[in-house]
Amino acid sequence: MDAQIAEKRNVTAEGVRMAADRLSGVAMKTPLLESPWLNQELEGRVFIKAEVLQLGGSFKLRGAYNLIAKLEPAVRSRGVVAWSSGNHAQGIALAARMFDCPAVIIMPQDAPQIKIEMVRSYGAEIVFYDRYAEDREKIGVAIAAERDMALAPSYDHPDIIEGQGTVGLEIASQAAAFGAAVDAVVICCGGGGLTAGCAIALRDVSPATQIWIAEPEGFDESRRSIETGERQNADVTQRTICDAIATPTPGRLTLPVMQELVAGGLTVTEDEVRAAMRFSMKHLKLIVEPGGAVALAAVLSGKIPVRGRTVAVTLSGGNADPDMITSILAD
Repeated sequence: MDAQIAEKRNVTAEGVRMAADRLSGVAMKTPLLESPWLNQELEGRVFIKAEVLQLGGSFKLRGAYNLIAKLEPAVRSRGVVAWSSGNHAQGIALAARMFDCPAVIIMPQDAPQIKIEMVRSYGAEIVFYDRYAEDREKIGVAIAAERDMALAPSYDHPDIIEGQGTVGLEIASQAAAFGAAVDAVVICCGGGGLTAGCAIALRDVSPATQIWIAEPEGFDESRRSIETGERQNADVTQRTICDAIATPTPGRLTLPVMQELVAGGLTVTEDEVRAAMRFSMKHLKLIVEPGGAVALAAVLSGKIPVRGRTVAVTLSGGNADPDMITSILAD
């Protein structure tokens, strides 16, 4: 399916359920954790969806595997091209290896070393670019055309969105097993693939659940896009520790879904992100990268009310360089 055809197909709850079937036995059903300390401090109930424990260290394997699995065998044999600062890169590289499928990943020159090493360990080819001066999508499209390979966008594709939506299905079913109905889910948001997929899934299985997005300061273009009704752009020349969600703009497919189904956006500072990373290590015993900690940061900083409510939070990725982790924990 090429990009133009993909954009004509709606993302559906049934598509998310089919993706869940496809991923069964492949992706991990990551745990939904509860911290008594956090519940007491916030006077509510908080569930943590630990996608840091997913294969590849983030939720990205879900969409990547779903997309590659649905390619026609002849197309898949020629390979896929993706662009990513690291988590989608790892998801695509790992899924491609599962299918013995060639993969080319466009990655920024300053991507965390651990992400570069893991992509290479899965056997993918890396093409580096300057994230502050070059357009990664243009590079990817050109390579795909030159080599006759399929595109695997990081968020703006129905198969990617539906694969990521399986996180939402799991949150609802796991919370129900705890005897809880989730009032709100706070999702780390970059281009909106995880948000859109979870929102569509949860509208179907838990329609009373609110969806909120969390983004870092300076890269809250999804919140601004939802509020204005038009795709807004982030200044990608600025630096941020939240590289995993430092996307230039929300997707053409994801924004309409977010406009319809997202209750609002929450913006957190880098200091709040660092505090959330330290909390995760101390109280949850989980390593989380900055971009994967923004939803937890929004809850810990009081930017969404928890008192008397049940709120689920995504820890969406844990691929941080050891030196960064050491530095942040030492603050």
